[in-house]
Amino acid sequence: MEKFKSKIDLWLALLLIIIFGLALIQFAYDKNWIGFSFMFCISAFITHMFATTFYTIERDKLRIKCGFLIDFSIDIKNIKSISQTFNVLSSPALSLDRLEIMYGKYDSILVSPKDKIRFTEAIKRINSEVEIVLKK
Repeated sequence: MEKFKSKIDLWLALLLIIIFGLALIQFAYDKNWIGFSFMFCISAFITHMFATTFYTIERDKLRIKCGFLIDFSIDIKNIKSISQTFNVLSSPALSLDRLEIMYGKYDSILVSPKDKIRFTEAIKRINSEVEIVLKK
């Protein structure tokens, strides 16, 4: 089994820390403990998502895991192409430096493995027919 961590954009992490940090400080200052508790739970949820977003390849399956919300597998033999994209659509990717995986008849998903080369090579070892398009 090979495991690939998601790349995390530093600007995104800092933006979220600043926004949620300031909100938590303001709620605490105002002694608004309900607001503080709510914001703390959201912050914990986002932190959990960041810590548990990864991709694994085991036998002929690509597993995509993002917290407890997303956990599914794709048969690597059904992958048609992998191309680099900076698409901003919501996905189990923590960076805008993403790979779009086309599989099945019309399906696609966006992922952001930290090591794109090793990730695509691992896919290619299982399915040599996958078209890989990475920008230099």
